[in-house]
Amino acid sequence: MIVYGSSLSPFVRKVLAFAAEKEIEVENKPLALGATDPDFIEASPFRKIPAFRHSGAGEDGGDFTISDSTAIIAYLDAVRPEPALIPTEAKARARTIWYDEFMDTVLFDCGRKLFFNRVVKPKFLGLPCDEAEADKAELEELPPLLAYLEGAIPESGFLVEDRITLADIAVASPFVNFHHLDIVVDPARYPKLSRYVAAILARPSFAPLMARETAFLERFAA
Repeated sequence: MIVYGSSLSPFVRKVLAFAAEKEIEVENKPLALGATDPDFIEASPFRKIPAFRHSGAGEDGGDFTISDSTAIIAYLDAVRPEPALIPTEAKARARTIWYDEFMDTVLFDCGRKLFFNRVVKPKFLGLPCDEAEADKAELEELPPLLAYLEGAIPESGFLVEDRITLADIAVASPFVNFHHLDIVVDPARYPKLSRYVAAILARPSFAPLMARETAFLERFAA
């Protein structure tokens, strides 16, 4: 199985961490911006990451390809049902899908403005940062999202069913990007969220990815 795209993307990272929690071995193939790799384009016709390929799993015996992090995760969950990272109980399942959507369209909509402006544009594209957009995202848009999560995290330290699920994998993923931006969750203001992020990102599914990304960014800067 191949996952295309750099884990600097929280969507790629989410898939890689989900696969790791499932103990599914996948190969990660990072791509440069504007990649024209034909295998990648076959898997993702609109060139969005992550994209996915499972050799020999197609209905005709060829490869199965799909793109979009949630679609890939749905496939991986069906291929290996245990451990069940997407609950089957109706309310828990709905909450899990909600947190996945919250990350995709709310939390990282804010994070994208920060990471794209402060990392991607200056370091990879040679373009100036839109500081006004980045500052507004950090100072005005992000705090209400952190406050929401602070109030949502149960005492168990897991968002759904008091155990690790896709909800935690999805929500924690953008916090690696915040780490790369030196944006720290204030433990005095958000004590539960601070502990939660530290615990999830310390898991074997996340910690190696975060270390690899940090080393890459340091080498790139040098």
